Amino acid sequence: MSDDVKVRELGMGREITRRDFLNGVAIGVGGTFVGGGIGTETLLAAAALDEFAPEKAPDYYPPARMGIRGNHDGTFTFAHRLRDGESADSFGDAVNTGESYDLVVVGGGISGLAAAYFFRKSAGKNARILILDNHDDFGGHAKRNEFRAGGRTLLSFGGALSIERPSQYSDVAKGLLRDLGIDTQRFYKAFDQKLYSKLRTAAFFDRETFGEDKLVTGMNVTPWPEFLAKAPLSDVVRKDIARVYAAKVDYLAGLSKEDKLAKLAKTSYADYLTKYCKVSPDVLPFFQTFTHDLFCVGIEAVSALACFYAGDDYGSITYPGFDGLGIGREEKEEPYIFHFPDGNASIARLLVRSLIPGAIPGLTMEDVVTGKADYSKLDDSGAAVRVRLNSTVVHALHDSPGDAAKSVQVTYMRGGKLHSVQGKKCILACYNGMIPYICPELPEKQKESLSYLVKAPLVYTHVLLRNWTSFVNLGIHQIVAPGAYHNYATLDFPVSLGQYQFPSKPEEPMVLFLLRTPCKPGLPTRDQHRAGRAELLQTPFSQFERNIRDQLARMLGGGGFDPARDIQGITVNRWAHGYAFEPRPYNALFDPDWKEGEQPWVLGRKRFGKIAIANSDAGASAETDAAIDQAWRAVGELLHG
Repeated sequence: MSDDVKVRELGMGREITRRDFLNGVAIGVGGTFVGGGIGTETLLAAAALDEFAPEKAPDYYPPARMGIRGNHDGTFTFAHRLRDGESADSFGDAVNTGESYDLVVVGGGISGLAAAYFFRKSAGKNARILILDNHDDFGGHAKRNEFRAGGRTLLSFGGALSIERPSQYSDVAKGLLRDLGIDTQRFYKAFDQKLYSKLRTAAFFDRETFGEDKLVTGMNVTPWPEFLAKAPLSDVVRKDIARVYAAKVDYLAGLSKEDKLAKLAKTSYADYLTKYCKVSPDVLPFFQTFTHDLFCVGIEAVSALACFYAGDDYGSITYPGFDGLGIGREEKEEPYIFHFPDGNASIARLLVRSLIPGAIPGLTMEDVVTGKADYSKLDDSGAAVRVRLNSTVVHALHDSPGDAAKSVQVTYMRGGKLHSVQGKKCILACYNGMIPYICPELPEKQKESLSYLVKAPLVYTHVLLRNWTSFVNLGIHQIVAPGAYHNYATLDFPVSLGQYQFPSKPEEPMVLFLLRTPCKPGLPTRDQHRAGRAELLQTPFSQFERNIRDQLARMLGGGGFDPARDIQGITVNRWAHGYAFEPRPYNALFDPDWKEGEQPWVLGRKRFGKIAIANSDAGASAETDAAIDQAWRAVGELLHG
């Protein structure tokens, strides 16, 4: 088959894939940003007037944009120039806006928004606060993806997706959710735990990895010998996988429980399978990407103990080899259902609505789901709290050295020009790894600690499907694809809340979620993350799209799926800087055993004069409650010392 014919069969020529670029940002054929962003005429008019205020345009609406989202083009241009050795001064002379605030927050994610909320709650409603963010939308990783199909709006998450284990949140985090009107008990009704109950998990064996394309359904419910008999695997591999799942053998016999846990913490899961469970090395490709979702690296870089504890929130995979060890099993007390239709974007939206009431209509956790944000009201000159998007902070500098400092000058790039504002106090709620470049006056040890916190790259892809009948025809709702470009695919979380109703009928349009975590097996974890990040930033949307269409055609073709007909939209949430660095005490393969108080995230978040540091990075956790807790701590340091 010629490449041209292949392209046509995959639907690459369809309108949704026609992309052009204006100043590095994707625009569609009609001259507007894909999915309803800034019109070309608006941009040109703004340029002619020597202004840059795209958020004021009536058609500015980032959640509906498709193509590359997440760390989209334009968000990292100047940050990378700082990383590569340029100084903020080299970007030109900053225009002094004349603005002065009680607090300037760098980063409009949940931690930055929560910091503004906590500061205002303590300092009073008249406190002047400016939040700066380099993206075209607020929320940080808690982004909202919107699609239109069949005369309705479909929602999904662009990043942070769930309120995980809310009963274990700190009192501070629980209090914030309560203040925002979030009652997690309502998700027991909102989340339809029965919709997919008759659909199963499938494994897709791709020809590049396993020699043949084969979708095998019934994973985890069909007896392993029967399930594996249909897979393109050798008899040795089939027998080893079936054995390690079925056997209740103590592979660490003779060791105490404490010694077993210590051994598992220092042994990769790959080594555990081959050296202790005695499976053939040819078994490893089947398990290699099981760890990608939580750890963003393969089983050679994740400890066996981490796999033992981690499990899988989606119920798609299980880790064998532990049932006979006699070390117990950590049971999850709460189901994985605490999920808004747009993920934790609703938390960010509730925070924005609290800070800037006119920006999003409504009063409840239900009506925020369907309330449309008015981005023109985020940066109103008359408001006490302002959110300024499309603004990359490049420098934060005290007005005087040491204790003599009275304020912080924050310089940011917006619309190709440097601007500066003054803040009596400043919270850096951005990626902690960027802080040494933004604030080079920090002590060297603190900068070194911050630089250690390398974030994990990942891709959350959402594909708008004409319907989901192909899944029903195959009897599945999710697919594990160990060797494929995206290693996991699933129908979206079935949540109906307020006026928003999830598409519960197979004939209705549906959003499909696909996961990819690029990495470089064989390297230490942080180096794998760096390599994966480089790959992500060099991958154009056209390559993502072709891989998506090709993989879905190969996986779902047996159910009647046609990528040219059935794909109606694609949003690639590219998070080159995704999950926060997490040491995970049960994954001790690469990080040292730091003493309490000497961990790099603890040393890195130390207050520096009028500048405090938040973000989930500062808590060494990718969870939403960590972002909230670190915001609380940062505000407390500034207000109370």
